[in-house]
Amino acid sequence: MSPQLKAAFNNEMQQAKDYFRAGDIDSAFVHLEQAHILGQRNTLRHTWSHWWMLRVGLRSRDFREVRGQVLRIVAALMFSRIWVPEGNTGGAHVHPLKPMPIPAVELHPKLTHWGCGKFLGLIYVTKPKLSRYSMGLR
Repeated sequence: MSPQLKAAFNNEMQQAKDYFRAGDIDSAFVHLEQAHILGQRNTLRHTWSHWWMLRVGLRSRDFREVRGQVLRIVAALMFSRIWVPEGNTGGAHVHPLKPMPIPAVELHPKLTHWGCGKFLGLIYVTKPKLSRYSMGLR
């Protein structure tokens, strides 16, 4: 994960935590969804975003969200490096395999600029040191 993408992810997570601690669960979840999109190709960050979504579900007593996040945590640990559906926000209210439009205009340039792209509706991340594509050597 590039330093810029990591910083964007950390910023979204910090905002989510701040809203969570202030009791604004809805705003916290919006930032968790954005963090999920930014971090979903990194196993630990992907899992971390689902962990916080689980905490939101527990605090709001939304047991559908709790059940969904428990399953998504397991899936994030197993599949994050293999594939992720483009734009999926990670909440239990959407199918975990459903590609979605990137919800925030500011997220799409971050993803494409830092070596991400899409193929068959899935986000992939190239490794700049290893990929001719990400270095502009098509």
